[in-house]
Amino acid sequence: MKNLDDDALALVARYFAALSVPMRLRILRHLRDGERNVGEITAATGCTQANVSKHLAVLAQCGLVAKTQRGTSAYYHFADETVYRLCDLVCTQLDRRFTEQAAQRRAVGNAARAAGQRGR
Repeated sequence: MKNLDDDALALVARYFAALSVPMRLRILRHLRDGERNVGEITAATGCTQANVSKHLAVLAQCGLVAKTQRGTSAYYHFADETVYRLCDLVCTQLDRRFTEQAAQRRAVGNAARAAGQRGR
């Protein structure tokens, strides 16, 4: 990142902004299994067709998804598989952090219980 100019950094920020919306992540999760049309994505996410189309447009603008037209249907697929590695990296880090926090809470709770028992 240190060699990127301000214009390039703005593109990076837009890429991450596209990934910052939970519905877009849900759409990407469904596309991980293969290409889907808007109707299939709508059914899988429980979102309206208009909303899914809006999110797909943002993802396409950032180069994350691409579409293939077949007759009257557009099928969306992943244009950049590396985003899965990025998401897996983030999810692994979050899981590690949550596990550590849970262990700390248990340790504090155990210490408090032990102190309470000593005070009796």
